[in-house]
Amino acid sequence: MPGDDERHRTIGANGVDLHVVERGVGPPVILCHGFPELSYSWRHQLEALAAAGYRAVAPDQRGYGRTSRPQSVAEYDVEHLAGDLLALLDDLGEERAVFVGHDWGAVVVWHLALVAPDRVAGAVGLSVPFIPRTPLPPTELIRRPRS
Repeated sequence: MPGDDERHRTIGANGVDLHVVERGVGPPVILCHGFPELSYSWRHQLEALAAAGYRAVAPDQRGYGRTSRPQSVAEYDVEHLAGDLLALLDDLGEERAVFVGHDWGAVVVWHLALVAPDRVAGAVGLSVPFIPRTPLPPTELIRRPRS
């Protein structure tokens, strides 16, 4: 059940209108949902993080829920999605945050950590398998004849 201090708002971020749910005050923790989820998926974690002294923030990622839906498929790549998180961080007036991603959200969080490490205080991936680095680039492995 949403708490009394749950705040919903829409911000202009990276070319989309991003719906955001927030709870609490303190260091920011940004929660990124997977497919086919919404910010609502984080409702219990928002409450727990707020109670623990954090500013918990969960956006509906572009194309989901109350966030706008760009027409071009090219606007849904990981660069745009990571850019949305940076724009959200700017809107919050924060330099850094811990980012938590579930499923596809984890891929976005990991990418963000690679392209903007100075803005990421921590990166957490949930419900995603560990896949060790291959000995060769995947494209070379795919081209190899099978024995």
